[in-house]
Amino acid sequence: MSGTSVLDTGGVYDRRTIALHWATAALVLLAWGMAQIIDDFPRGPLRVDARSVHFVFGLSLAVILALRIRHRAGAGRRLPAADRGVLHVAAKAVHYALYGLMIAQVLLGIAFAPLRGDSVFNLFSVGPLPFDKAVKGSVGDLHGTIATVILIVAGVHACAGLFHHFVWRDGVLRRMIPWLKA
Repeated sequence: MSGTSVLDTGGVYDRRTIALHWATAALVLLAWGMAQIIDDFPRGPLRVDARSVHFVFGLSLAVILALRIRHRAGAGRRLPAADRGVLHVAAKAVHYALYGLMIAQVLLGIAFAPLRGDSVFNLFSVGPLPFDKAVKGSVGDLHGTIATVILIVAGVHACAGLFHHFVWRDGVLRRMIPWLKA
């Protein structure tokens, strides 16, 4: 075990924190995955439905993120820091970066839909707002870039959890996956 890691004393996050964490992870992956295949659908109702599913994942992420922030600010269980020094600072920075990136991503998605002009499940239309193509393209590009950055930062976060579990064997990953064996 590293000299900078603090051995976990068996504390785990509360069920709501765990559920919101994994719901966030699932929605990020689902929204990203759907975004990767939207243009594979032929123009028309199937593509509208694929984009609509992406919207639903994104809006669900917004709701889960709001619930998560509210819970974390209030009743969410606090556990002692898993690391000290620079590793603690890095872990906090990654968590705050993920929150900030996801908030930015949701806001960009909300802004991008009316800029593009889309139909949601052919039930109602959003936009298009009268902006030039450069603005629409910039917002869309930034939305895509932030999605990639979220995946990279979340991947680093996941790798850190796996490193704690398999290399340092300090129980940190069991905080978020309590049924995981030592």
